[in-house]
Amino acid sequence: MSQEFDADVIVVGGGPVGVGALALLGRLGLTAIGFEKETEMWPTARAVHFDGEVMRVLQTLGIAEELAKVTKPMMTMHMQNEDREQLVSVPTGQLGSQGWHNDVTFHQPDVERLLRGVVEETADVELRCGVEVIHFQNLDEGVRVTVRETDGSQGVYTARWLIGADGAKSFVRRSLEIGADKYGEDARWVVVDGHLHDSPGYEDDMIFLLHHTRPAMWIRLPETRVRMEFMVMDDDHPDEIITPEAIERISYGVLPASKFDPERQAIYMFRGRIAKSWRQGNVFLAGDAAHLAPPCFGQGLCAGLRDIANLAWKLDLVKRGQADASILDTYESERKPHAKFWVEQAVTAAGFLQTTDAEAADRRDANIRANPMAAAPVSPPLGAGLHRGALDEQAGRLSVQPILTDDIRLDDTLDVRFVLAAQPEMYEQLDEALRARIEDSRDIVVLLDPTKNAQVLEASNALAAVVRPDRYIFGTASDKAQLQDLIEALPLADIQQKSASVFT
Repeated sequence: MSQEFDADVIVVGGGPVGVGALALLGRLGLTAIGFEKETEMWPTARAVHFDGEVMRVLQTLGIAEELAKVTKPMMTMHMQNEDREQLVSVPTGQLGSQGWHNDVTFHQPDVERLLRGVVEETADVELRCGVEVIHFQNLDEGVRVTVRETDGSQGVYTARWLIGADGAKSFVRRSLEIGADKYGEDARWVVVDGHLHDSPGYEDDMIFLLHHTRPAMWIRLPETRVRMEFMVMDDDHPDEIITPEAIERISYGVLPASKFDPERQAIYMFRGRIAKSWRQGNVFLAGDAAHLAPPCFGQGLCAGLRDIANLAWKLDLVKRGQADASILDTYESERKPHAKFWVEQAVTAAGFLQTTDAEAADRRDANIRANPMAAAPVSPPLGAGLHRGALDEQAGRLSVQPILTDDIRLDDTLDVRFVLAAQPEMYEQLDEALRARIEDSRDIVVLLDPTKNAQVLEASNALAAVVRPDRYIFGTASDKAQLQDLIEALPLADIQQKSASVFT
């Protein structure tokens, strides 16, 4: 007899990654409890950027229209040096392959409120604020978690799995005694968020200010909000450098004290870190608990939401007995190399951004002029795992999301399932019994309509493709034999006509 649990999953941390995990788990039908030690949502911004892939993840939660109201497409970006020369200009305003703009900015509390709203409206998941996790224990079949309740008493909860999404100072990670690998050199920066009134600021939405006398960044956010970041120099006084007068001075008047209403002026640290392990037993790390990157490409929160998008559907398959628990090992093997790529890219960018030597800055500027496209790295495929990457160069790469003729995004016609996109004549060649199992499965949707699948197949360079619930390509096929082999490789018990242990 299987052990009974208070929930399928306990999530530690009530930031956007933790709450996003609760929302995705609930969307899939799992039960989950989130514990957040703070009683109120963090009032100021931290992350300010999503890419198209993460907008697509959030679209899955049914909040696309609300997101559009609180986000701003980033239209232009450039880099300038000390002489105010524009070294490279990157147009960023186009719709990308994910059916969203490639880059959007936002005020984090606005997005967090939307995510918390999804959790509040979703059955069998909840976020408990003011409740602190003080101890947890890996069990053979799950986890036991001890919390300090809002009234000061202690409570004990059990779950099949625990996700530690409790930030850079993660209690979960420290309790597991998991260390981290360091990337690049740490550096102190001033971050300034607020409203700019009756003052133009910079014209572009994002600018890397490669000034060797004081490196800085500018980002325009929705409505009147802006963010600037400035490197802390050796002769700066930490209290003085965050005053309105100092901010006006080091921004060269772009943020005048009389027209800029700050919400946050603080010193923080550029850091590059990746946890040495992302899993121990039934406990997983996600978000900043697993990886930290300097903010140069705005991939920190993006990486965290990719983590939970990768993990949630795998937990669901295991819970329902559709897949063996060994597929959970693919969470770290797939996500860690992907996150490492972006940490390394951000650390490299931070290195050339933070140059304070004039001669080194001249060499950097010459290199950027000669290699302008290096300023925009392309997202990599997943690491080895639950896809056919060893046999198929398309596998492990992100699939596209077409916008259909009625302006509906493809995912809105699907569900959080595997998608089999194929030319009808190829699909009809499959064994009849196999087709029957596919069509009876709740975990696969068959997409044969050319008006919906043509772009997916064209981008996959194949006649058929299987796309995972997280929208990464499982594999592709160009003939019947390859397609049958591809489907039979899926980790789905009802397709393979075999059973897996079911957790109840």
